[in-house]
Amino acid sequence: MMDIGSDLPQATVDRIRDSFARQGLMSLLGAELGQIKAGLVTIRLPFRQELTQQHGYFHAGGTASIADSAGGYAGFTLFPENTSVLTVEFKLNLVNPAQGDWLEAEGRVIKPGRTLTICQLDVWGVTPERRTHVATGLQTLIRVQDKSA
Repeated sequence: MMDIGSDLPQATVDRIRDSFARQGLMSLLGAELGQIKAGLVTIRLPFRQELTQQHGYFHAGGTASIADSAGGYAGFTLFPENTSVLTVEFKLNLVNPAQGDWLEAEGRVIKPGRTLTICQLDVWGVTPERRTHVATGLQTLIRVQDKSA
């Protein structure tokens, strides 16, 4: 297994990019993959009025969606070929209003496992001038055998 934060083989990066491209919700939201490292993935969500709640902040549903996917892909970077990932559960605390030019979610593996993997989820609201922590949480992932294998 690779060290968390180390470089990944191109095949692993391609597998994550291909999987992300198949996620209809990420496409609908306009989310973009950012950094991909072993045990760490970031996802960026540019601001659009359609993604807001009644006060003009990013809606918690969008915030939670990119946090969940960032954590899922962080775990997926450590999974062997012919396996896939599903979220078992996650909890997200909203610690500040989600505002900015974009949101950036970071999923980071804190406990890899053969079956269950635990990830830390953090989301920031970003402008050119500042980066504000807007959400933090934990996630449990399960590694499953890829049905196409």
